[in-house]
Amino acid sequence: MAAESSSPSKNIVLIGFMGSGKSSIARELSHALGYPMVDTDALIIKRAGKPIRQIFEDEGEDAFRDLESIILRDLEKSQPTRRIIATGGGVIVRPENREILRRLGFVVWLVVSAGEIIRRTGKNKDRPLLNTEDQEETIERLLKDRHELYRCTAHQEIETDDLTFPEITTGIIESARYFFAG
Repeated sequence: MAAESSSPSKNIVLIGFMGSGKSSIARELSHALGYPMVDTDALIIKRAGKPIRQIFEDEGEDAFRDLESIILRDLEKSQPTRRIIATGGGVIVRPENREILRRLGFVVWLVVSAGEIIRRTGKNKDRPLLNTEDQEETIERLLKDRHELYRCTAHQEIETDDLTFPEITTGIIESARYFFAG
């Protein structure tokens, strides 16, 4: 996809469903490039003073999404440069967030299958959207609902199921070079 002239900051922004490896890949990219890592979920936890699971329980998903949008707007205002930005899995549900993400830099969608998500997150009780009777059905529904939102936000998609973190990281670095050179 073509580079956008409004992204001179050379940030790499990772989006994707929960369990897609955004935080892990962000750490790998941060180490490889020497760029600081920004984790929007960590910023939300810091601002709220409680874990995401607790925000969902106390205030609901809408309140969490409001915090997510505030964090993104604050991040954009700070005009970060040369950062690796890991986002929450549902950050793309709000149109304003999708626009901000694209303005922040090169957006990479880490695509992961429902089966792999279940394997990675099945026993994790800190994922509020997966605290349901049928995790698999919930994952499949959310993936279907969000698929086009991820696609229209991302500059690049990477299928991650059969790749190692170093392979994913190398692919993102090479793609980012082309994106920012163009």
